[in-house]
Amino acid sequence: MHGLQPIISVTNLEKSFKVQKRENAGLASAFRSVFSREYETVRAVHGLSFSLRQGEIRGLIGPNGAGKSTTIKVLSGILFPSSGEVSVLGMVPWKNRVRLVRQIGVVLGQKSQLIWDLPAIDTFALHKKMYGIPDEVFQRNIGYFSEILHMQDHIKKPVRNLSLGERMKAEFMCALLHEPPLVFLDEPTIGLDVISKDAIRTFIRDVNREKGTTFILTTHDLSDIERICHNVSIINYGTIVFDHPLERLKKYFANKKLIELQFREPVRAQDLSGFKVQESGDLTASIEIDTDAHPLEKAIAEFFQRLPVSDININNISIEEVIKHIYALKE
Repeated sequence: MHGLQPIISVTNLEKSFKVQKRENAGLASAFRSVFSREYETVRAVHGLSFSLRQGEIRGLIGPNGAGKSTTIKVLSGILFPSSGEVSVLGMVPWKNRVRLVRQIGVVLGQKSQLIWDLPAIDTFALHKKMYGIPDEVFQRNIGYFSEILHMQDHIKKPVRNLSLGERMKAEFMCALLHEPPLVFLDEPTIGLDVISKDAIRTFIRDVNREKGTTFILTTHDLSDIERICHNVSIINYGTIVFDHPLERLKKYFANKKLIELQFREPVRAQDLSGFKVQESGDLTASIEIDTDAHPLEKAIAEFFQRLPVSDININNISIEEVIKHIYALKE
């Protein structure tokens, strides 16, 4: 059950960067820039406001350059904002960074905190000392995490000998050993195979349920969002364009259906005129319908009347298509 106390509160967050501007490529332009530099201001985050309650699993998604990583870096105290108010675990991240980092966990999909040539258990022991983890808590968490991730033997092998999936599991164990109430995940399943992804997702859900740990994750894998998250915040051009429970995202286009048709004989493009065709071939077509304007029963009857239909499948609009539409709201 989710707590009522906000664990993260962000109000009108702004973050801009001053970057060098070059009009042309090439050596001459590079040489001139040494003596005469021009700068421009790039706004990475603009008027961002949201809150995260204790016990949530929040997905933070958006296209490349939308401001996701900048937001995470401000929340974890790595970056100073240009303006705005931020509270994380009751602290201002960039003012209380040392105290804050002892109470958060971080897993970066493309960066490691494990020592490459040593077994993961040795890195765990180092973290035990750094965070002052009591022996009983350390041993309990090693046993609990190893069991649900099936890592009992793997944590004793040098990290360089582990598969990518095994390394990511060890990264999760390392980040959660000190039992942080809040964990930031940046692309936690990137590059993993289907089995490893499923194990990581199950682990996150289990830890959230058993320990009440709050997670905020960025990802481009929408299966992570569908299978893990309670709520979703979508960022585009540095601002929030959607901030609601996952169920509301799924119902965003509840009145839209995607009808997949198979035909007994080839169908020409002109035979499909009047329909909103998403994809088509000689013997197949995917057609989107708005059930508010065209009731499903009547649409199906029309398909059978006009086309040589041999099979039909009715699907909801994919979450990818919903998110593409939401991205477009700020373009």
